[in-house]
Amino acid sequence: MSVSDRDPVAPSAWAIERFGRHAGALATAVPLQLAKAHAKAHAAHRAAGLKKRSPYGVALAGAVREGLADAARELGEPVRDVRGYEYAVINEHALFPFRYADRPRPLDRARLPANASPTRRRLFHAHGPQAQDGLFDVDAGLATEEYLGLHETFEELGNSTRLVCVFFTADAESGIHVIHWGEAHLEPDRTFIWLHKEQLPVASVPLE
Repeated sequence: MSVSDRDPVAPSAWAIERFGRHAGALATAVPLQLAKAHAKAHAAHRAAGLKKRSPYGVALAGAVREGLADAARELGEPVRDVRGYEYAVINEHALFPFRYADRPRPLDRARLPANASPTRRRLFHAHGPQAQDGLFDVDAGLATEEYLGLHETFEELGNSTRLVCVFFTADAESGIHVIHWGEAHLEPDRTFIWLHKEQLPVASVPLE
């Protein structure tokens, strides 16, 4: 299934509950922004001319975040900075994009990398399903500078903000394979338990 900017996606009841009046526009915008991000990353991949290592993954991650932030701005919704990374926040729901594989794989195989930053982990702990209010209680005498900095960042994201995961697979040659969005709980082994998940159509745009 594919989509273009001329073919709006009908939002689900779950999406309408999360994103309100922007649900339909966002359900259409997310696949388009991922497709545009792939086009940019593909161009970077070709320009590098590397066989074994390429900038595709890094370029794609940055382009996806920028694209979703642009979509939020077009909808008149805020974009929040979390430790140098922009997150689109629509109706108090922050979009968390993540390429979980470079080939088509089932969503239940998704796993956060072992070297994932503490910030990404704590985003789930503080803003995922059944999240705590704030990060966690800590004695003032034990609060480190790093903890206080992270706590301040999460306060800026907003205590009431909840994560909506945008998980997808992609590679430099084939582009975006599949897109899922929904709500997931991060487990200690870095796997995810999905409380709700939906598959979005894949869009296509001309490569740069």
